[in-house]
Amino acid sequence: MSSRLSQRLSAAWRSNFIGRTAEQELFLSEIRQDVPSHNILYLYGPGGVGKTTLLKQYYELAQQAGARVVYLDARNMEPSPLAFLTSLARLLELSDASQIFDHLAQFPGTTVILLDTFETLVSLDDWLRVAFLPYLPEKSLVVLATRFPPSAAWRTDPGWSELMQVMPLRNFAPDETRAYLSHRAIPEEQQAVAINFTHGHPLALCLVAEAFAQRPATDFIPEAAPDIVRALVEKFVQEVPGPQFRVALEACALVRVTTEAVLARMLDIPDAHELFDWLRALSFMETRRGGLFPHDLAREAIVSDLRWRNPDQYIELHRRAREYYFSRLDQVGSVDQQRLLFDLIYLHRDNPAVRPYFEWQAAALLLTDQLRLADLAVLRGLVEKFEGSASAELAVRWLQRFPQWVVVLRASQSEVAGFYSWLELNQLSAEEIDSDPALAACHRYLQTHAPLRAGERACVFRFWMASDTYQDVSQVQSILFINIVRYYLTTPGLAHTFVTCADPLFWSPAFAYGDIHRLEAANYQVGGRSYGVFGHDWRARPPLAWLDLLAERELGGSAPLDPATPKEETLLVLSRAEFEGAVRELLRSFAQPLQWQDNPLLRSRLVADAAGPGQAARVEALRRAVFQAAEALKSSPRSEKLHRALDRAYLHPAPTQEIAAELLDLPFSTYRRHLKAGIEMLTEALWQREISA
Repeated sequence: MSSRLSQRLSAAWRSNFIGRTAEQELFLSEIRQDVPSHNILYLYGPGGVGKTTLLKQYYELAQQAGARVVYLDARNMEPSPLAFLTSLARLLELSDASQIFDHLAQFPGTTVILLDTFETLVSLDDWLRVAFLPYLPEKSLVVLATRFPPSAAWRTDPGWSELMQVMPLRNFAPDETRAYLSHRAIPEEQQAVAINFTHGHPLALCLVAEAFAQRPATDFIPEAAPDIVRALVEKFVQEVPGPQFRVALEACALVRVTTEAVLARMLDIPDAHELFDWLRALSFMETRRGGLFPHDLAREAIVSDLRWRNPDQYIELHRRAREYYFSRLDQVGSVDQQRLLFDLIYLHRDNPAVRPYFEWQAAALLLTDQLRLADLAVLRGLVEKFEGSASAELAVRWLQRFPQWVVVLRASQSEVAGFYSWLELNQLSAEEIDSDPALAACHRYLQTHAPLRAGERACVFRFWMASDTYQDVSQVQSILFINIVRYYLTTPGLAHTFVTCADPLFWSPAFAYGDIHRLEAANYQVGGRSYGVFGHDWRARPPLAWLDLLAERELGGSAPLDPATPKEETLLVLSRAEFEGAVRELLRSFAQPLQWQDNPLLRSRLVADAAGPGQAARVEALRRAVFQAAEALKSSPRSEKLHRALDRAYLHPAPTQEIAAELLDLPFSTYRRHLKAGIEMLTEALWQREISA
C-alpha cells in the first residue's frame, strides 16, 4: 500500500471517529509524559461497544504524537508465550523474539503496545503480568482491551494496582449518540427511534445507520430488521452450548431481573443452577441484589430476535413469567409485592401504549413509608404548589382524618419524594363525601352507573404526585402507580376504583391500555382548576381477568381505543362569525382543555383533517393548530410583539392582564392593542386553514 493511500485512509478514519473524548484525553496525557503515570490502560466492555475502534484511534493518536506503536489482535495468535513474542517481534521488524526488550529500551520515546481481544489470552494472564510486562521500558504504555474486568490477581497486586488504570468502556453518551447519527446523515425525526433501540451502543448505531443508508426512505423498526438484530445477537453470544442455553438467554432477556427460581419456572425444569451460572459468566450480563440481567442493548436485541424468529416461544415465556409473578404476590410482604408488580409491568415495556408512561429504571432506593406527623406540612406545601390552596386544605383534612390511607415515598429516611392518598367511599358519611368535589363527583357516578352492593368497596385515589415533577412521568410516579396496582390486586371486596388526574388528555392512552376508562361524567373542579377521572369496575373485570387482558394486549402488540371515546361526529360548517366566536371562546379557556368539549372547533375541518379518532386526539389537534398559528406570528418584528401579547394572555397566561402588561414592559393600553391585533391575526390564520382544508 502506497504512503499516499495510507495517509488518505488515516484521514478518513480520523474524520469518521466520533466521541470518546475522555478516553482520548487520558491516553494523550499518558503518552505526552516522559514516563507515563500508568503503564497499563485496562480497557473493558461488552462486545460491540467499540473497544477495537478506540484502539485504532489510539494508534492514530500515538503516531501523531511521535510514539512508536504496534497493534496486536489476540484472535490471530495461539495463547502461548512463544506465539505472543513471535507476533510482537514481527511487528517490530525483528528476526529474533529475544531481541524485543533490548530493542525497545533503545527507542528514545514512548512505545505503545495495543493488545486487542485480551480475553482470548486468559491462559497467559499470569505470564504477561509476571514474566513479560515488568521487563518493558518504563516509557512503555500497554493498552489491554477485553470483554472482562481485570482478574483478582491484577486488582490485589500492590504494584500493578498503582501502575494500571482500569477503564470500563460504556455506550455513547446522548450527545455523542446524536453526533454520530447526524454524521451518518440519519434524519432528525428518525434519531429518537435509533437512540431508543441502541441505547447509544456503537455497533448497534453503526448497523442502524447502515440500514438507513440502504433504505433511506424507510422508517427503522427493530422487529422489521432481523438482519441487524441477528448481527447484534451473534456479536453478544458467539457460541451457545445448546438449545436449552439459548432459551435460558431468551428468558433472561424477557424479564427485568433473573433468579434461579424465575429461570426454572420459565424453562419448566426443576433445577436451573447450571444455566444460571452460565448466564452469570456472560460478558454482557450484569448482577445486582436480587438477580442478574443483560446489558440493555443485548436484552432488546435478543427479545427482538425472539419475537421475529419464534413468536410462539415468546408468548409462552411471557405467560410463564406472568404466572410466576402472580403466584408469588400473596406469599410475600409489601416490599416484595412492589418488586413483583414492577416485574409484571416490565413485561409490557415494549408496548407503545405503555412504554412512554413508565420510568423502567425506577430506583429501588425510594422507600415506601407511612405518613408521619412531620410530613403534614410538607405534603400540604406540595399540594398547594401544584393544585392551589383550596386543594391543599382538602388534602390536609383527609391526611389528618385518615392517615392509614396515605403512602409516602422517601428519597432518604426523612426526605419526601412523593406521596399518594386514597379514600374509601363506602366508609365515608354523606357529609364527608359532599365536602369534596372529587368525592362527590365519583359518588354521583357510582349512584348512576355502578351502585355498590352490601360489603363492596369503592376507592378514590384522591391525591398523587412527585415532589419535583407532580404527575409527570418519573421514577416516583412509576412507583406510585405500582403501589396503586398492588391495591387493585390485594384489596378484598373491591368493586370500583377511581383515579383523579390533572392532565387526563396526556394519561388517556396509558389508562385506556390498562382498561381504566375515562369517566367524563365525574369531571370536577377545585379552586377554579379542572380535573378528570378514570375508573374501573372490578366486578365487571376482576383482577385475574384484568391481568389476562393486559397480557393479551401486550402480545397483540397494540392497545385498543379508550372505550369511553365518543363516536365520530359529523363536521360542522361554520360561518366566519361563528368561527371567530369559537376561537375567542377557545382562547378564554385555553389553559383548561376540559372546558373545550362543547367548542364547535372540535368538529371543524381544521381539526378533523389533522386528528385521529377520539375526543382526546381532536383536542390535541386543536391545541397544536393554535400553537402553530401563534408561532407563525414570530416571523416578523411587527407581528412578534403580537405573539408576545397572545402568549402572556392565553398560551402561557399571567395571573391578570395587568400583570401581563407589566411583564412585557408595556403600557396597558398598548398591551390591549397588541392583544386585539394578535387575536385577529391568529383567527385569520386559523380561518385560512379551515377554508382551504
